[in-house]
Amino acid sequence: MKRLTYFSTVLATLLTSLSVTATADDKVLNLYSARHYATDEALYNNFTQKTGIQIKRLEMSDQALLERLASEGARSPADVVLLVDAARLSKAEEQGLFQPIQSELLTQNIPTQYQGNKGMWFGFSSRNRVILYNKDRVDPKLVSNYEDLAKPALKGQVCTRSGSHPYMLSLMSALIAHHGEAKAQQWAEGMVANMARDPKGGDTDQIRAVASGECGVALSNSYYWVRLLRSDKPEDKAVVEKVGYIWPNQDSYGTHVNISGGAVAANAPNQAGAIQFLEYLVSPEAQKYFANGNNEFPVVQGVKTGNAELESLGSFKEDKTPIKTLADNTNLSQKIMDRANYK
Repeated sequence: MKRLTYFSTVLATLLTSLSVTATADDKVLNLYSARHYATDEALYNNFTQKTGIQIKRLEMSDQALLERLASEGARSPADVVLLVDAARLSKAEEQGLFQPIQSELLTQNIPTQYQGNKGMWFGFSSRNRVILYNKDRVDPKLVSNYEDLAKPALKGQVCTRSGSHPYMLSLMSALIAHHGEAKAQQWAEGMVANMARDPKGGDTDQIRAVASGECGVALSNSYYWVRLLRSDKPEDKAVVEKVGYIWPNQDSYGTHVNISGGAVAANAPNQAGAIQFLEYLVSPEAQKYFANGNNEFPVVQGVKTGNAELESLGSFKEDKTPIKTLADNTNLSQKIMDRANYK
């Protein structure tokens, strides 16, 4: 009888321990994030204050993050995955790295084009690929479309970041969708022929190179431009004075849009907390954080950002190419870039 009592006591202790552990896990959210913006700290801290759920964050590039997630498999501690490229979100969905999300709040507030199949992922903010030009060197009428950048009239004036960067591959994927492989190849070759220098640096570097006159025109995501618009630094104000921006392809298929989005990891230990976090990201408060913290466009309609510089860019026609199409074209995009020697 004593032995039975002893084992019953041990079993009860173990069950109590497991219960405590499960409760503790409910108050911790493991976040795998490709977002590298210091301004996101306020976003995460506010979620913790509202819910009591602590966020443990691992930051890596999109590709490295997904490779790690795949290698960890069922042992992965990841609850939420945040990525900054639509094609990567779609590819991860296909690889089985996410699980379906059942949330009316997400499906009703986020536009359909920013949702994965069966709610596998959702976009929470958008960034758009715009054209920046030197006001003294380039007539804006010559660069109103992406296709214009590859024309001989701009020889020696074009600057971009690496052709292997996800931002460039996503744009190339859209061009393949609109024009086919052969014309997309011609565009890449025309871009290389027009380069003022070999591709290097990030988008802000391209804008500064346009202002200095090293380049006449460049491609950049919109939030880098708005960041300069909002800066109080004299050197940034000088850049803004010399550079103009354009929403490309307003008379055709529209400006290329990429997104920052999130998903619940396939083996999330804290599934409920993960969904709660993603639902928080569509709240007006969180959407304003995206706009004011990193100058991205909210995806939820009607959100008043309070970001005057972002709002000053005005409305524009968006490219509606399906995100799955962008993902499906990614490998071909890289092949085209390689064949064109787009470094």
